[in-house]
Amino acid sequence: MTDLRIVPAGDAALLVELPARIDPAVSGQAVALARAVRSHCTSSVRDVVVGYASVTIYFDPLHVDATALEEELRQVAQALPDHAIEDGALIDVDVCYGGEFGPDLADVAAFAKATEDEVVRLHSATTYRVYVVGFVPGFPYMASVHPRLALPRRTTPRTRVPAGSVAIAAGQTGIYPIETPGGWHLIGRTRVKPYDDSRAEPCLFRPGDRVRFHSVDRGEFERTA
Repeated sequence: MTDLRIVPAGDAALLVELPARIDPAVSGQAVALARAVRSHCTSSVRDVVVGYASVTIYFDPLHVDATALEEELRQVAQALPDHAIEDGALIDVDVCYGGEFGPDLADVAAFAKATEDEVVRLHSATTYRVYVVGFVPGFPYMASVHPRLALPRRTTPRTRVPAGSVAIAAGQTGIYPIETPGGWHLIGRTRVKPYDDSRAEPCLFRPGDRVRFHSVDRGEFERTA
């Protein structure tokens, strides 16, 4: 892996920059590099965070020499093939679309010049890739939605978005893990918990995972409660 740049991110982190685009190949390289760093640099790093086209490596500047770590990172990266693409788990998510759970579904349909049922079919027909997890703990940024559904964020964000809300904005889709303000368009809701601190691994989704949405009716949704 040679198409990268390493720059300081403060005095306790290094940022590995890959080509700046939302792209499965670039994401796959970032995931592969992060895994290799975790495996080969365990004594030097505190944390490794995957971005859309980057990997941030956190370290203790009192115990780790940044220059030496940068050289170690370059060696790890050079050992990876240029086309290293790694996928994670395949996760299925049941969604009850529309109604009180998807108050923006009609607006999305109007934007797409489609019926609400067509929007549901378009949204659930894609297997999405998780690119980044953030904003709030566990929120998965997934791409790409069908071009007809690629509307911008809401002009007025909501002050409260219910946990489990499935939403779209700017060509991506996501699931709100907790009740929080948000500016994405709400099209449905799921019982899946992207974040649960009672689990051994609180975050359900990780960069590189693939996600499929499945439409369920209100009765089936309630039965999973």
